[in-house]
Amino acid sequence: MADFVGKIVEILWSTPMIIFCIGVGLFFSFMTRFLQVRHIKEMVRLMFEGKSSAAGVSSFQALALSLSGRVGTGNIAGTATAIAFGGPGAVFWMWAIAFIGAGSAFVESTLAQIYKEKKDGEFRGGPAYYIEKGIGWKWYGIIFSIATLLAMSLLMPGIQSNSIAIGLENAFGLNTYITATVIVILLAIIIFGGVKRIASVAQYVVPFMAIAYILMSLIIIAVNIGELPEVLSLIFRSAFGFDSAFGGIIGMAISWGVKRGIYSNEAGQGTGAHAAAAAEVSHPAKQGLVQAFSVYIDTLFVCSATAFMILFTGMYNTQAPDGSFIINNLQGVAAGPEYTQAAIESILPGFGAGFVGIALFFFAFTTIMAYYYMAETNIAYLVRNRNSKIPMFILKVVLLGTVFYGCVKTASLAWALGDIGLGIMVWLNLIAIVILSKPALRALKDYEAQRKQGLDPVFDPTKLGIKNADYWESDDYKKREKVS
Repeated sequence: MADFVGKIVEILWSTPMIIFCIGVGLFFSFMTRFLQVRHIKEMVRLMFEGKSSAAGVSSFQALALSLSGRVGTGNIAGTATAIAFGGPGAVFWMWAIAFIGAGSAFVESTLAQIYKEKKDGEFRGGPAYYIEKGIGWKWYGIIFSIATLLAMSLLMPGIQSNSIAIGLENAFGLNTYITATVIVILLAIIIFGGVKRIASVAQYVVPFMAIAYILMSLIIIAVNIGELPEVLSLIFRSAFGFDSAFGGIIGMAISWGVKRGIYSNEAGQGTGAHAAAAAEVSHPAKQGLVQAFSVYIDTLFVCSATAFMILFTGMYNTQAPDGSFIINNLQGVAAGPEYTQAAIESILPGFGAGFVGIALFFFAFTTIMAYYYMAETNIAYLVRNRNSKIPMFILKVVLLGTVFYGCVKTASLAWALGDIGLGIMVWLNLIAIVILSKPALRALKDYEAQRKQGLDPVFDPTKLGIKNADYWESDDYKKREKVS
């Protein structure tokens, strides 16, 4: 089983995939004239603009919902595994894919807003919706929807729950079956409450956990501030093969940096687009810009916090492709959250294991919440005008079962299954957003033109020649605009 899964991962994450991910990010960066630099101030402003409605969540709630999916195990365990198999240089490639991936995140999130629908009184949208309405390929939308459903309910939640179980077992000796039971009960309470409850929990938990984690990294950096120039130099030397120790694994640095970078920030995967569609905004580009900034929060802030804690303290191993160790500072310790725990323990004895265990709980738990929301959105797409109560209930049971099983299975299998789910979604979504880039780019141009005139931009798809943007042409939206 493990060998079979490993071969699929190798195919999905082969060199063509790495090149494709970087190429698409660069394409959108140039086509948007590097909006990730030009519009940083606007991104921050938009995060706190707007309010929720009966149908949609606020921009900040949508940001928190998408961040709950982005900020998870990938930020702690994922960053550690990138360093373990790609060396310190992998951190640079995580930064690089985040920077150029912000362009991809803008496009997919803007498309999700353009082609969103209102179903059962709530906004729904995402790749399956914009594939069908924008490209006209319903069959492709169904394939993506099924792939996402499988990834979000069966393949990827296990990574998150497994990391929680390992972190709490290492920190407090908590039995994994007890952890599994507690997680399943808490998760059931939240997901049976619907998207509003998920967004409400996310908007409070996500900022709190991210800020606490970054503050901890700043303490580690402050204690070791004299090492800052050397650590930054090591990252850049290793990224380009100039370091004597890590120069021979530059290919691994790029591969693991891109793979774990995408796993963490999800730019181009299509997951953030689901949360983006739920936002109540007057123009799709608003949520596109907010979601572009969420990639920065995830990778440039939270992943960097993990990387600096590990590299500043030297609490890591790096393995060569032949199985030998280039660096072996933590003998017998598996790549994962234990690196971060050891890093904090080296500075604050007796504190690190517990802190990381609790951080992992919050990070991974909110990610599982987000996974459920994305899976639910794709169930809504597949059943459309039919009664969705039974499929939604089955989804909840399956997800809870997967989460329980993930707590007690091996970490290596959990990560491999997650990589398969991620790889399938990335391939399908990147192809779609490249084909469907024009509406998103028109929306950006229209947004910028209205802002230049001093207006609060309002979206009119007919004026821009964008078809099938049904919600924006509906009487419901027009009445709302008149009232506002």
